[in-house]
Amino acid sequence: MSRHRKNNKRKKEGFFAKLFNGFVTLMLSAAMLWGLQAYSSSANLKFAQVSDVHFMQDSPNTTFKMIGEAPRLLDDAIEQINEYNDIDFTIFTGDLIDKSFEKELKAFLPHVEKLNMPWYFAFGNHDRCVGGYLTTLVYLDIVRNSNPDFKFKKSYYSFVPKKNYKVIVLDNIITNEITSNGYIDETQLKWLKKELDSSKDDIVLIFMHVPVVEPFASPNHKMRNASALKQLIESYSNPIGVFQGHYHAAKITQHDNVLYVSSPALVSYPNAFRVVTIENYKDKVVFNFEWKETREKTIQKMAKIMAFSGSIYSGEDKDQSGIYEVKK
Repeated sequence: MSRHRKNNKRKKEGFFAKLFNGFVTLMLSAAMLWGLQAYSSSANLKFAQVSDVHFMQDSPNTTFKMIGEAPRLLDDAIEQINEYNDIDFTIFTGDLIDKSFEKELKAFLPHVEKLNMPWYFAFGNHDRCVGGYLTTLVYLDIVRNSNPDFKFKKSYYSFVPKKNYKVIVLDNIITNEITSNGYIDETQLKWLKKELDSSKDDIVLIFMHVPVVEPFASPNHKMRNASALKQLIESYSNPIGVFQGHYHAAKITQHDNVLYVSSPALVSYPNAFRVVTIENYKDKVVFNFEWKETREKTIQKMAKIMAFSGSIYSGEDKDQSGIYEVKK
């Protein structure tokens, strides 16, 4: 074979080898990109937490709460939440309404029906036991009939929003006396233990109204058996976020693998809520907190004037927005 023909053969072989290698590289790159996108989609969770709306129709403001402006504040929060296109769910951590009347709950629901994602709630003390006759079963029936994503028949429940995540909603409201204190009964504690036992490999998100860890001391508002609940939660080693309301104050406290997150009220200063993004990695979980204030600035200014101490309720910068890591 002549040298010219040998060179042509080598050139052809070289060309096809480069073409094959390029094709393989392209396919591997595409597979890696798809894998990263799939991992990102399944590993991350994003939700909005709104607390203490205290919705009322045609009611005057009080010395502390902008109840007369609650519908406007709620509509603004819903509008802001809907501007995101990647929020998995919204949850209200108690006191959706200010007085426990059926007409107030039915007036509240058309506002939240505008949310573009599933929504859930935990009971607050104002939802059932303050000045009204709205029972637990009636409340749940009304919400179920309005909200196709809410299928629960008990005041405490759990669901899986995504693989490797467990959401647990607790009911720590006392209904046999008029009080702002909270309590978790033994039946619910046993149920919670079973839920946590079955979720040791998951990221667990617990939502309730009365906080386990207070943002500030308030004997008339605290949970009476908070130490028992705290001890149970902290006996597990997987990443756990505990999201609370009731005190109208922002505070984030980390105890090893557990984050205790108290969130502000929508109805009183600072008239804010949270958007939380959770990223799940092999060796850690990252909680990214985004602070969202109302765009109703005139209402917010009035609320600040009425607040006893704005800094108590708004917290420090680290209690508002920030990134917290929990090791696995």
